[in-house]
Amino acid sequence: MKVLIDTNIILDVLLKREPYYKYSQLVLLAAEEQYIYGYISASTITDIFYVTNKALKSKTETYALLKNLINTIIIAAVDSDIISGALESVWDDFEDCVQYFVGESIDVDYIVTRNSKDFLNGNIKTMPPEALLNLIAPE
Repeated sequence: MKVLIDTNIILDVLLKREPYYKYSQLVLLAAEEQYIYGYISASTITDIFYVTNKALKSKTETYALLKNLINTIIIAAVDSDIISGALESVWDDFEDCVQYFVGESIDVDYIVTRNSKDFLNGNIKTMPPEALLNLIAPE
């Protein structure tokens, strides 16, 4: 199963944001253990770096976290077709629109996010981390 992991899920893990940390961490663990193919868009790396570095106030720690992250997930390219598609679509949130078009370009099954409302304009199903975990490992 191919899953695009939204920026908020990554930040939940890197910054250990409660109460979201546990389930978001399990999503990344599922990607690391190859229960899913977990993707993030290349364009989110700079956002993740900026927010994480601002919170941690340590470039060294931020770089280490990102190096570990890219060993866990697959980075999906953002090219001119994706940017053009996002510009033509005119969503309220351009970053989410780019994410959506990345997901579409690599034919993901789901976008894992805590903000499903941000992707209502698209056709890719969204779900929060808990729902994905229940899907791949039902209790």
